[in-house]
Amino acid sequence: MPVPAFAPESPHASGSARAAGELLRRLAPHPLAGQLGTGAALVRARHAVPAPERWPSGLPALDRLLGGGLLPGELVEWVGRRSSGRWAALLSLLAAVTARGEGAVLVDGADALEPADARAAGIALPRLLWTRCATLREALAATGIALAGGWPLVALDLGDGPLPAAAAGEATWQRLARTARSAGTTLVVSSPRRVTGAAAAAVLRSEGRGARWLAPPLLAGLSGELILERSRRGERERDGARERLRLAVPLEGALEGASRVADDPPEGARRVANPGEGPLPALRAAAS
Repeated sequence: MPVPAFAPESPHASGSARAAGELLRRLAPHPLAGQLGTGAALVRARHAVPAPERWPSGLPALDRLLGGGLLPGELVEWVGRRSSGRWAALLSLLAAVTARGEGAVLVDGADALEPADARAAGIALPRLLWTRCATLREALAATGIALAGGWPLVALDLGDGPLPAAAAGEATWQRLARTARSAGTTLVVSSPRRVTGAAAAAVLRSEGRGARWLAPPLLAGLSGELILERSRRGERERDGARERLRLAVPLEGALEGASRVADDPPEGARRVANPGEGPLPALRAAAS
């Protein structure tokens, strides 16, 4: 452990104090002299917190835009219209987390998840907590509860429909961002338009460019672009950067899964409140 010298860093310190610190460094035995430092430096070292490591999202386009992946404790907003690939990309994030043996939460504010398609997208359903909400207020409350649980990833989807003019106040999003930061949880908010204000560490926008076909009528997937609209990571030179986004139809069970509506979730998938199912295109991220 470094031994603090008695010379303060302040330029207003007395000359005698600085001289005493310098004298101590000169008189100390050689091995010890190299460990001497100021008290302020010792305090900084003692309380230093290592920078969190990015985790790969399973979406090559996103990882390139964000310098390697998502960070624990961040709020990331993903904006996009219907058929932009936003929903399928959200499932890919959940699949990436559950595939490495960790749990994830989907707060389904639009009641859009179809369990068969979630399985086709690669999500390990026993590791997914699926919370279905009828209103925005319920979805925000469920998100706050999930963040308090210390999950690696909490994904809040607000669907494709119109949102209230004030989807939530700035204070609500700032509170959720602080909770995510304290818990070390990545919070991804998926919405048809910007809602989180200044609370998001990064804002992504996906834009659809059309379907890709193996041979009509066999759908291969969707093509689009992923745009980094804003980042507070010190990567401002990347603001406005674009990457090609490709989403592919899983071959096994994709056609059945894309059209059927499940009566009950598969064993292991936990659901909370509000019955009802909605169809979902069975797409997953493709390497690009």
